[in-house]
Amino acid sequence: MSRRYPEWTIEGQDWPNHQASRFVEADRYKWHVQRMGPKKAGAPVCLLLHGTGAATHSWRDIIPLLAKDYDVIALDLPGHGFTRPTISRQVSLPKMAASIGVLLEELEASPALIVGHSAGAAIGLQLMLDKCWKIPLVGLNPALMPFPGLAAKLFPQLAKMLFTNPFVSRIFARWARYPGETEKFLRRSTGSRIDPAGALYYGHLFSRSGHCDGAIRMMANWRLEELQNRLTEIETPVLLVHGQKDNAIPKSAVQGAADLIAQSTIEEVANVGHLAHEEDPEQLAQIILKFAKRHVKL
Repeated sequence: MSRRYPEWTIEGQDWPNHQASRFVEADRYKWHVQRMGPKKAGAPVCLLLHGTGAATHSWRDIIPLLAKDYDVIALDLPGHGFTRPTISRQVSLPKMAASIGVLLEELEASPALIVGHSAGAAIGLQLMLDKCWKIPLVGLNPALMPFPGLAAKLFPQLAKMLFTNPFVSRIFARWARYPGETEKFLRRSTGSRIDPAGALYYGHLFSRSGHCDGAIRMMANWRLEELQNRLTEIETPVLLVHGQKDNAIPKSAVQGAADLIAQSTIEEVANVGHLAHEEDPEQLAQIILKFAKRHVKL
């Protein structure tokens, strides 16, 4: 019988930045956390939040570049990668942000900068609003706006239907085990062409139905309307980065979010898609560091 979840003793053995990994229990989750930074103490904390369906591997090349100057903390979101709930949990946007807040308290970490990819940007902004953090944020191909029109009502319901059918995640996981299918899926859905190693890590995750369940559960409970209504409350600098080849998040959605955030700017990056930070980590790291140099309080 196939395993439902990726296991640290198996898939984790060659996981990127393996030496930086640890497991932390907080708010009824056992979290997979990676932490890396300069040798000197007191470096500002940079929190990295990946998007739906990913894990810490998404930051594999970004973490070492940022860790030269920052105390970098990356985590697997609830139900993703190697993070497991100790009991059944709902994973709405506010609850997920609250759980991450508890984890950060356990780590005794107070972020000076948040970098979120896709849905991770929404989680970061929710954290900032709920915690009243006056810190800057970088959103990479950020998913901040609800689906327009009828799709806003249909998509969550469809995700709920998929989640309540136990065969859906198993079928997807079985499909992901066929050679080349993960790469094709990533190209179609994101517009990105990542390296073979990156595709292999996604394959490790997609081929486990438990990880697929975590992603579907997250989508089924995702509501962005309330966050959208609160974006005008964000008073700190926000940089929204958009890959020109992104098949998942249209430029109009990024612009719509930027119009609601007083101190926001948009930076367009050519020749990359939704996984821009995996396609060109050096360029994206430079964009992050340039923004942080202007806005992070040391």
